[in-house]
Amino acid sequence: MTSFRPCIDLHQGKVKQIVGGSLNDQGAQTNFVSEKDAAWYASLYRDNKLTGGHVIALGPGNEEQALLALSAWPNGLQFGGGVKPENAEKYLKAGASHVIVTSYLFDGDTFSWEKLDAIKAVTGKDKLVLDLSCRRADNGWYIATNRWQTVTQTPVNAETLEQLASHCDEFLIHAADVEGLQGGIDEALVALLGEHATVPMTYAGGARSLADLEKVHALSNGKVDLTIGSALDIFGGEGVTLDACIRWNKQTR
Repeated sequence: MTSFRPCIDLHQGKVKQIVGGSLNDQGAQTNFVSEKDAAWYASLYRDNKLTGGHVIALGPGNEEQALLALSAWPNGLQFGGGVKPENAEKYLKAGASHVIVTSYLFDGDTFSWEKLDAIKAVTGKDKLVLDLSCRRADNGWYIATNRWQTVTQTPVNAETLEQLASHCDEFLIHAADVEGLQGGIDEALVALLGEHATVPMTYAGGARSLADLEKVHALSNGKVDLTIGSALDIFGGEGVTLDACIRWNKQTR
């Protein structure tokens, strides 16, 4: 059954919701900047028994907030953002249930199996989430790295999903072209993910209402979970409340 999964996105040391495709060295188009710190959100998720969420550090300056979140909800949140073999163990020891890896796995726009082996040697398969966040190109989707600005040569398709599933515990997939726009999910991408899901998957991007949970459930046959960000009331959104998402999870378990 499709579940709601929570998120904490960190940018320049603040909990924010941004338009994913706008993120670059100069900043980002921002939908929301919280007055509360990451630990407040992590504690909220902990108190409501929301597991499998992720903390993503978007660029530098987020280390303190990331560690606060992980310590507030030990083993309840995954962490991603600059993870590599040299620092992965630090985040796991700090309380992350898993580490999430994308950009490290690429040499420029080319996927490196050697780097995958290196990070897996540190984390093990069971603590590793592969981030296949992607952008549309050439009538398909291709993994995007470097804060979703570099479109790689690796497609998100049946073959890639099958090849990588045996090397990780889960996949996380942001649809970067619709991330933060609250214009609706990428239905074709969700359907593709659901068709080829052999490990847990979480999709993020464009969700704007509780109906999107129902839609993801239908399109993926319940095999893909959904993160809702900018539309959520705790991030200044008006599309759906956290309480409604919590009720959804209780009803579908």
